[in-house]
Amino acid sequence: MGKNNLKAWLYLLPAILFLGFFMVYPLIDVFVYSFEEGYNFASQSYYDTGLYNFSYILHDPYFLQAVKNTVLLVVITVPISTGLALLISAQLSSIKKLRNLYETIYFLPYVTNTLAVGLVFMILFKKTPYSDGLVNMLINLFGGTSVDFIDGPYWAKMFVLCFYTIWVVMPFKILILTSALLSVDKTYYDAAKIDGTSNRRIFRKITLPLISPTIFYLIITGFIGAFKAYSDAVALFGTNLNAAEMNTIVGYVYDMLYGDSGGYPSYASAAAIILFAIVLTITVINLLVSRKHTHY
Repeated sequence: MGKNNLKAWLYLLPAILFLGFFMVYPLIDVFVYSFEEGYNFASQSYYDTGLYNFSYILHDPYFLQAVKNTVLLVVITVPISTGLALLISAQLSSIKKLRNLYETIYFLPYVTNTLAVGLVFMILFKKTPYSDGLVNMLINLFGGTSVDFIDGPYWAKMFVLCFYTIWVVMPFKILILTSALLSVDKTYYDAAKIDGTSNRRIFRKITLPLISPTIFYLIITGFIGAFKAYSDAVALFGTNLNAAEMNTIVGYVYDMLYGDSGGYPSYASAAAIILFAIVLTITVINLLVSRKHTHY
């Protein structure tokens, strides 16, 4: 038994070293940086330790704006993308002919470059000296007035960002949910139909409980992914997200570390620790909720 355990640990050793070097050590390093006040890259020195970095971050209007944008993005996109993906997957699972073709079509946005999709969205929504964009043309067609979705009011920019995020993440969820729906044992459906159960009740009482682990997996990963959003905003509004009031927490960390206002690793580390705490809290809450509502 001892030899088997030793052999197992030897097999696991490369993965343990990899995770320790690239995940555990950086996390500890960032945690240490977050308490070092006035850390300087060049001299590798700091003048004090304490909670000043966290105090500065929590009072920085740019960080508060980034938190607001990120929370709105999470609250809006995760439920909508998961719900739409579930509806589309339910329809796809009922199709027998050309199902693979439809799945491929729905999955294409997920494998397309993020910046390329962002460029297409800019063409659709951005007002230029020559055109108001395709979306504004449709709005004008129905009697509405043009809106500058890229450089205009905050609500319009947030709408485009949420729409873009849903478009990008939904294909992956459709693929996963379709696979989950197709894996449900058809015996349950046959028994319910013999009893005269309606399709809506079958979906609510049989399908949803049986695929609930997959749904909660997508919700948890969706929350984590939305909190890490950054490239989506850059693709739409450029790199100066603070000026556009569309920065995210990850974008704020990047700006503090490498951006125009960069050179503040202590502030960046403090913001990263706050993001880590938020994501960890949300994940734990989701896991606790999933224990009561997930059927394995």
